[in-house]
Amino acid sequence: MFRVCAAVAIFLVGLKAESTEADPEKVIDGFSDGDRAKMAESSEKHEFQAEVNRLMDIIINSLYTDKQVFLRELISNAADALEKARFHSVQDETFLGDTKDFEVKIEHDADAKTISIIDTGIGMSKADLINNLGTVAKSGTTNFLEAMAEGGDANLIGQFGVGFYSAFLVADKVSVTSKCNDDPVQHVWESSADASFTVVDDPRGNTLGRGTRVTLHLKEDAHDYLSEDKLKESAKKYSQFIQFPIYVKVKKEVDVEAEEDDDDDDKEDEDEEQKDHVETKDEEEKDEEDKKPKKKTVFEWEQVNTQKAIWLRAKEDVTEEEYNEFYKSISKDYLDPLAYTHFNAEGEIEFKSILFLPKKAPFDMMDNYWTKKSEVKLFVRRVLVAEKFDELLPRYLNFVRGVVDSDDLPLNVSREQLQQNKIMKVISKKLVRKVLELMKKLAKDEESGGDDEEEESEEKEEKEEKKEKKDEEGLWTKFWKEFNKNLKMGCYEDDSNRSKLSKLLRFYTTKSEGKEVSLDKYLDRMQESQESIYYMSGDSIETMKKAPSLQIFLKKDLEVLMLPDHLDEPCLQKLADYEGKKFVSIQKADVKLDETEEEKKRFTKIKDMYKPLTDWWKKKLTDLTESGAMKEAGVKVEKVEVSKRLTESPVVVVTSQFGYSAQQEKVMKSQAFQNKEQLSMMAGRKTLEINANHPVIIDLLAKVKASESDEAASKTAEVLFQTALIESGFEIADPSSLVSHVYKLMSKELGVNPDAPLKEIEVPEDEEEPEEEDKDDEDEDAKEEKEDL
Repeated sequence: MFRVCAAVAIFLVGLKAESTEADPEKVIDGFSDGDRAKMAESSEKHEFQAEVNRLMDIIINSLYTDKQVFLRELISNAADALEKARFHSVQDETFLGDTKDFEVKIEHDADAKTISIIDTGIGMSKADLINNLGTVAKSGTTNFLEAMAEGGDANLIGQFGVGFYSAFLVADKVSVTSKCNDDPVQHVWESSADASFTVVDDPRGNTLGRGTRVTLHLKEDAHDYLSEDKLKESAKKYSQFIQFPIYVKVKKEVDVEAEEDDDDDDKEDEDEEQKDHVETKDEEEKDEEDKKPKKKTVFEWEQVNTQKAIWLRAKEDVTEEEYNEFYKSISKDYLDPLAYTHFNAEGEIEFKSILFLPKKAPFDMMDNYWTKKSEVKLFVRRVLVAEKFDELLPRYLNFVRGVVDSDDLPLNVSREQLQQNKIMKVISKKLVRKVLELMKKLAKDEESGGDDEEEESEEKEEKEEKKEKKDEEGLWTKFWKEFNKNLKMGCYEDDSNRSKLSKLLRFYTTKSEGKEVSLDKYLDRMQESQESIYYMSGDSIETMKKAPSLQIFLKKDLEVLMLPDHLDEPCLQKLADYEGKKFVSIQKADVKLDETEEEKKRFTKIKDMYKPLTDWWKKKLTDLTESGAMKEAGVKVEKVEVSKRLTESPVVVVTSQFGYSAQQEKVMKSQAFQNKEQLSMMAGRKTLEINANHPVIIDLLAKVKASESDEAASKTAEVLFQTALIESGFEIADPSSLVSHVYKLMSKELGVNPDAPLKEIEVPEDEEEPEEEDKDDEDEDAKEEKEDL
C-alpha cells in the first residue's frame, strides 16, 4: 500500500513539474517505504495477554463506586434472560413448557449467609456457562441481538459482559445453577474469583424447570444484605421499573386458630408435666389464653416493583391519577404535582421523559443551592443509572422531579455515568426547553383566563366571585410564590434562556395594587413617550412607597417596578432591557424624564440661581467625608445639584449609574467574606440632589449668599445630607455626629440652651426616716396585741 501511494504521489508531482525525474522515497520516523515493507513481511503477530487475577481485581474493586449495584446488575441479567425467553415463546408457543410465568425472585438465608436471585428466563447450557461466565467481557445479550435475524422488538439491557462479576463485590464465592431447553441436564457453575471456575452436572437433577439461580456466599462486610428491608430497598431503587415482576421472600407472622395448633398445645402440655417446679395457672386464665389467637411464622413472596414505567406509554393512555401516583413514588412527596409534561425526544439522541413541577418548595431548597444536584432520575432501558446528575438540569431547576429513559445512552462500563459530555448537553437542553415551555403554558393560561373573565357578562360575575373564593390563586401564581427565587437565579445564570425566563418574571409595581404582574403587562400600560422601564429596590413595598426618589414618578403617573427581594435587582441588571426598553433605576443619577422646552429653560435658570449653594455645599460635604466626622464612613460625594425628581422632600441621595444601590450595599455588607476595598469601589460616588422649591433649601440659599461662613448653615447642610442618606436607604457608619445635632435641635425646640454645661442635680435630704421608725414601733405593738389575744 505504501509503495502504491508513493508511486501515485511521484506521478502527480512529475505531471505538475513536467519532469520525468522521480522524487526520492519519503522517510517517516527514520523508516523508508522499503524498510516498512520488509518489516511487514517478517513481522510476528502475538495476542495481548491479560493477567486474569489482575483483571478480575480491577472489575470487582475499581469499576463500581457503590457495591449495592450488584443487585442491579444481577436483576438486569435476569430481566434479559426473561426477555429472551419471551422472544422465543412468541416464535414457538411450546417453548415455555410448564414454566409459563416470567418472574425474578430474591431470597436470603441468614444461617448460610447467602442471597439467591432466581429467574425463569432462557437459562444456560453447559457451553453457555463456560463461554458467557468463563469469558470476561463476553456479553451473551450482545450475541443474542446479533443472532436475531430481523432485529425483533426485544428490549435488552446488557452491553458489556462484566455486570455479572459485580457479584464479587459482596461475595467471596458465587454459584450459578442453570437449565435451558436446549440441554436436558441442569448444570452448576462455581467460582471464587481466583482465576478459575468449575462446571458440573447438578446431582439433584432438574430442579428449576427452566431458568437460572445465582447464589452469593456473602463476605463478612456484606451481611447487612441478609435483611428483607435492605433487599427490598436496593431492588426497588434500581429495578423498580423492570417490566417483569420482582419478588422478595419475606417472613410474616399470621394469626392461627387454636384448633389448627393442636400439636403445639400437646407439646406444651408434655413440657408442663415434666416441669414440677412450674406453678399451674387458674382455669379461668387458661381459658382466656386458649381463646387468644396464636402466631405462626410463614414465608411469602412480596412484589417490590409494583409501580409501572408509565413514561413508555402514550400520553393519551395514562390517567391523571396514574401521573399523580407515579410522581409521589419517585419524589416521596405527599402532595400531587402542580403540573407535568410527558414527551418523547427524537433526533441526535432519543429518550422518553416525564417532568413534574411540585406544589411546594422543599424547606432546604436554597440552603445547598450551589452543591445540590438535579433530582431527575436517569434510566437506561428502565434500569436506574443515577438518582442525581450534575448536568442533567441547571442549578436553578433543581426542584424539578421526573425521569429520563433512553435505550442508547453511551454509558461507561459501570453504567454509572455518561461517557460523552456532548450527549448530556443535548439532553439537558431539551429538558430545560420542555420545563420552560410548561411554565410558559401555566403563565399564559392564567393570564388568558383573567382576560376571559373581564369579557364575561355581568350575569356571571356572582358565579365568578364564588369560584375565586374557592380558588383565589391560579396555578402560575402558586408556582411563582414557591419558586420565584429559582427563576430569578436562572435569569442571572442562564445566558441562553434569559429571554425566555424574562417573560415568566413577575414584579410588584406602583399600579399593581399589591399583585405581581408580568413585564408584558407593564409594557401595555406604559405611556407612549416613555422610553425606559423604571424600577427601584428596598426592604419593603411600604418603605419604597415613601421614598423621595419616587415622588416625581407618582406626580407624572409613571409606573415603577418595586423590588423588595434581594435577587430582583441583579436579575434586572443582567437582563439590561426587555423588548427594546432599557431598565433604569430611579435611585441612581442621570434619570431622564420627558420635558418640554419651557421646562428645560426654567430648570437651566434654577441651576444658575442655586449654583452658589450647590458649589458651597459640595465643598462642605467633601470636607465632611474626607477629613471630617464622616471620614471613616467610606462615603464619597461626587456632586450636589438641583433635583428633577423631588416634589416634597428637601433632599435626596442617589448613587452613580454603575454603582451599588442602597439595597445592594446592604446585601454586600451582610456577606460574611466581604471585601471592604471592593465594596468601597463598587459603592459608587453619591450625588446629593436638592429640591429648589422647598422652604428649607430656599432659606439655606439665602444664608449662604449672605455669608458662606454661617455656622448654622453649615450644620444644617450636614444634618440634611446625613438624614438624606438614611431616608434613601444608605447606612451611616458613625451616626454620633448626626445624633448630637438631633439632641441640640431637640434642646432648642424645648427652649433649653444646647451648649449649657451638665451639672449634678441636688438630691433633697431624707426627712422621712423618723416616720418609718414610728411605723416599725406601731407594727411591733400590733404583733404583741395579737399574741396576747
